[in-house]
Amino acid sequence: MNAVEIDHVGKWFGQREGAPLHVLQDIDLTVPQRGVVAIVGASGCGKSTLLNIIAGLIEPDAGGVRLFGTAAREFRNWRAMTYMFQEDRLLPWRTAVQNVAFGLEAGSMPAAERRRRVDETLDLVGLSRFRDAYPHELSGGMRSRVALARSLVTEPSLLLLDEPFSKLDPTIRAQMHSELLRIAALRAMALIFVTHDVEEAVVLADRIVVLQPYPGRVRLVQKVALDRPRDPLSEAVTEQVRHLRLALSGEPVPC
Repeated sequence: MNAVEIDHVGKWFGQREGAPLHVLQDIDLTVPQRGVVAIVGASGCGKSTLLNIIAGLIEPDAGGVRLFGTAAREFRNWRAMTYMFQEDRLLPWRTAVQNVAFGLEAGSMPAAERRRRVDETLDLVGLSRFRDAYPHELSGGMRSRVALARSLVTEPSLLLLDEPFSKLDPTIRAQMHSELLRIAALRAMALIFVTHDVEEAVVLADRIVVLQPYPGRVRLVQKVALDRPRDPLSEAVTEQVRHLRLALSGEPVPC
């Protein structure tokens, strides 16, 4: 069973004047369980819109999405899927432990189980020592770890990420990449992430989807069959990056 199946998805947005804006056209994509898929493309090609459709935040106007074999409209196990946004969106009046616990408060989970999950997840991201710190007391990298922990505390099978590390400096971003892959392997999760950073896509993903804009449609699906961890300066990674940049520029892509 695949984690996600996207079947001929299309999307339009209305305009105040003129015809509706065609954002996505005939998107076909599958993401296996444990798969790591990156979505790249120019601004305006519909990357975040596609991620929001997968998350159920936006309805497609054509086609459909299946999550773990179930039509997205009928999918009810929403804790099996979480979303990490570009901004950490931490609540400033809550400590790290309280921010992580937020995703478990809506249900009927026993308090002891909530505490166990929160404690284990903070330990997983290396923040147990900072559990009582408020967001303003944490560095940017630590805040990203809290946001990641909040996404992981529900023990999801699918994690969606919309450029969550774009505001971090290169050293911290590389650390977050390593942490994300380690946790995904440990938890047997599938990952789908949007990025403008082609190098980030090659370092993290096993498949990269290049969207061509106006309307957004799949130009290329590139497999990345490189062993992990991947050195961004290695010849193999550099070649994959070059290949992707050609695709993004609209130039012919060599086989």
